[in-house]
Amino acid sequence: MQKIRITKQFNFETAHALWNYDGKCKNIHGHTYKMFVTIIGEPNQNELSPKFGMVMDFGDLKRIIKENIIDIYDHTVILNRNAQTEKFKNIEQMFDRFIITDYQPTCENMVIEFSEIIKSKLPNNLSLHNLRLYETETSYAEWFAKDNK
Repeated sequence: MQKIRITKQFNFETAHALWNYDGKCKNIHGHTYKMFVTIIGEPNQNELSPKFGMVMDFGDLKRIIKENIIDIYDHTVILNRNAQTEKFKNIEQMFDRFIITDYQPTCENMVIEFSEIIKSKLPNNLSLHNLRLYETETSYAEWFAKDNK
């Protein structure tokens, strides 16, 4: 059987600030993220299955990403735990939605975080092939399974 890749695009809005950074991105700012999720697997060959001919139903992939990434990260402020200084000690009074991470919330680290989430939610017969996360129209980070074995 042949392996096939399918890709679905997702969009969400997130703000972040880079702790201890030496440029403008040390200030809270937002991005319209575009994420492309590529799954690899074999098309379903069971003619009696409603998923016949599909690697994965795009609706199922959408549900996984929405529940585990979009619903959590959309319209949320992400800060590194080291930023919880005097300036952000009352962050819960400033923002309804925020995430404090152990990592610097760069596009590179977010794509690693998202790849781990997605891999843990996929059915056993499918794999995450790659994940591309655009932070701006011209800048993105990319994760490939073959690079991370």
